[in-house]
Amino acid sequence: MNKRAIIIVLDSFGIGALPDSVKFGDAGSNTLGHIDQYCFDNNLSFKIPNLLTLGLGKAYHNVNNSNLKCDNANYKTIGSFSACLELSSGKDTTSGHWEMAGCPVLFEWGYFTKEKDTFPRELINKILERAGLSGFLGNCHASGTDIIYKLGEEHIKTGFPIFYTSADSVFQIACHEKYFGLENLYKLCKIAREELEGYNIARVIARPFTGSNAANFERTGNRKDYSLLPSDKTLLDICKDNNGQVIAIGKIADIYAHQGTTVEIKANGVEALCNKTISAILKYQDDKTIIMTNLVDFDMLYGHRRNVEGYKAALEGFDVILNEIMQKLTDDDILIITADHGCDPTWPGSDHTREYIPFLMYNKKFASQNFGIRNGFADIGQTVAKHLQLPKLKHGEPVF
Repeated sequence: MNKRAIIIVLDSFGIGALPDSVKFGDAGSNTLGHIDQYCFDNNLSFKIPNLLTLGLGKAYHNVNNSNLKCDNANYKTIGSFSACLELSSGKDTTSGHWEMAGCPVLFEWGYFTKEKDTFPRELINKILERAGLSGFLGNCHASGTDIIYKLGEEHIKTGFPIFYTSADSVFQIACHEKYFGLENLYKLCKIAREELEGYNIARVIARPFTGSNAANFERTGNRKDYSLLPSDKTLLDICKDNNGQVIAIGKIADIYAHQGTTVEIKANGVEALCNKTISAILKYQDDKTIIMTNLVDFDMLYGHRRNVEGYKAALEGFDVILNEIMQKLTDDDILIITADHGCDPTWPGSDHTREYIPFLMYNKKFASQNFGIRNGFADIGQTVAKHLQLPKLKHGEPVF
């Protein structure tokens, strides 16, 4: 009997505003609900039968006390379902992933809050000096796509990197893959990561792009995140320490600063990442195996860019592949579908939104259950730990 857990994180797939969302300016946000409402208002079909079969509509009802408008068929629920509120102090990728792995962020991240002259000049000077650069561009809050359209041509002419941030605890650097060089960008990000010691910034993100001018600049799949080490042992560490395997697919390894992983697999795009997940399910069949995948496109391409129809289409595409993933599971596997925060594509601005996340769990032998609203993302990690017969995590309660 080889017990495994397959965890798929739909990056940014929130299902309703958290009680404290007003503090973040996000009261009323609802990633799934507003996509559903948009489709209803515009007479668009929204077909996600496999997610609904796993209990997504019922998890949504737990939070909102209302049904999805797309949930108009008599689906037999075969998954167990719940929603989780967030204990961590932020609404970002790092906080969400760490918390679901049993390590909630119970402290405040550092943030760069000024809209202009965002980063301290002392910090920038140290980074430039170590990198041998004479200048920079940006130094502001910005959308990652907008800023390369605005400053990309000047970046090519001058060779100066583009520094910017968002409402999250991040320091982002955009550079052209050809004219600046991908490896040079990665080296610059490593320098920035080191110089940010003491600022308590969660991530430095390399944002490479290609193209010849503002009309055709495009970010590439060679993004890389340089995260702080988790503040405590995570589910990944505990699994690895107890002779288990942790297969990290997509940006999972970056999020956990490559700590607790045994195999790291890269791919870009929802379909490619799901195909890598299927391959891993077929290949890594030992007991105490975690296969964890992050589907970043929901956040990066559709949530932040406020592209409702793109988000909807990506969900429908994932739903088709989800059926294939479910067919590949053994009787001793659990499949978990969840998220790390919200990013409502109908919300003002371009930042994340503070929302509940779905916690859908499927095993071929388990009867469907409603586990209500869970008091923290760490219940996900604690459930996995119990299923794999690992030592109990410090935070969270298992759902069974």
